[in-house]
Amino acid sequence: MSTTVARITAVNTYDIRFPTSRELDGSDAMNPDPDYSAAYLVLRTSAGGHEGHGFTFTIGRGNDVQVAAIDALSAHVLGRPVAELCADPGSLYRDLIGDSQLRWLGPEKGVMHMAIGAVVNAVWDLAAKREGKPLWQLLADADPAWLVSQVDFRYIADALTPDEALELLAKGKEGRAERTAHLLRTGYPAYTTSPGWLGYSDEKLTRLAKQAVADGFTQIKLKVGADLDDDIRRCRAARAAVGPDIRMAIDANQRWNVGEAIEWTNALAEFDPYWIEEPTSPDDVLGHATIRRGVSPVKVATGEHVQNRIVFKQLLQADAIDILQLDSVRVGGVNENLAILLLAAKFGVPVCPHAGGVGLCELVQHLSMFDYVALTGTTEDRVIEFVDHLHQHFLDPVVIDAGRYQAPTAPGFSATMYQATIDTYHYPDGAFWAADRTSERPAPQTELSA
Repeated sequence: MSTTVARITAVNTYDIRFPTSRELDGSDAMNPDPDYSAAYLVLRTSAGGHEGHGFTFTIGRGNDVQVAAIDALSAHVLGRPVAELCADPGSLYRDLIGDSQLRWLGPEKGVMHMAIGAVVNAVWDLAAKREGKPLWQLLADADPAWLVSQVDFRYIADALTPDEALELLAKGKEGRAERTAHLLRTGYPAYTTSPGWLGYSDEKLTRLAKQAVADGFTQIKLKVGADLDDDIRRCRAARAAVGPDIRMAIDANQRWNVGEAIEWTNALAEFDPYWIEEPTSPDDVLGHATIRRGVSPVKVATGEHVQNRIVFKQLLQADAIDILQLDSVRVGGVNENLAILLLAAKFGVPVCPHAGGVGLCELVQHLSMFDYVALTGTTEDRVIEFVDHLHQHFLDPVVIDAGRYQAPTAPGFSATMYQATIDTYHYPDGAFWAADRTSERPAPQTELSA
């Protein structure tokens, strides 16, 4: 008796945009008016039931280009047997980065690579739902040899070999059950950027910084880099608001040349910044190394715009960073982020992921929790960024309690948006944007249902 094999039958894509620029949410020295956006996709199957949801993040114009890049990958996904795909997401990852014609548009960087990450993440979401586990637990429960098989060691084998990765993962299994129980009880440390957007007034900064401390956060972050006098004033206000015992990071969002980064960071040193984030171009490995030497003891952090595992490898090899800030959607999805987590573990550099945006908090929590439970086994000097924006649009939003991410328990990658959100904020014809064109601007919805 023959059985029908469930296959991927559709890759539906959506251009989702939120009007965050109107309140200057997300504003910084390089991006003064972001409209937080997601190039979003849904993998549908012939079996019905579970779907795979994924996306990558942009800040408005050009989100349609990112959606088009995802559409260009659909031929690699349509018709694939669901069981085989979920049993080996790495097979799709290798096919996508190996497409010789699309690869010319990268390779492994930029719009096409982010599209690959969105598709790959949707497969992992589908796989975790089929297993009935949140993604962090799926990864933590996985056999170390299988996890190694999901990593592309091309271009990084001079820094991390498959045997070394296997050894790290095997060691990470020790004590996994106890750490899982601890994670479920206490959650994972977070820090918040919500007080520190560059477009906020000093009064709003002070109020939100005090609220962050009251909410249990032990670290905040401020955007800097537009005007030194303004930064000195804002850092002074923030330090006065939070006191001497709360860590305060600063973030220049790639604004400076190397020498300027050193001078500016040292000018802010009196306020005891814990790290300076993205002080210069994320591609400038040696520049970061020079800055690190020039601003010590202030730590150097970067990663949200680092385009692939190869640049991360070089940053680590050059002793250019103190903090590695991976992003859940900038690189080639879970598979490449596994490589980056393993590289960081090999070099002993803490991972403090970039989040915020649209759904980035929802996704990246899974990677850090896997790292704690089944790789490094520690949360020392490790925090996940938290920004309190747009979580209400997801079926399984992040939960923060006493300044800590609570471990997700719902199956999947926490990537599923409400259909009402898609219908409302689909650009340019969703309900919000259609009304906006006729100057009937409705307030962004805060309560949505499936």
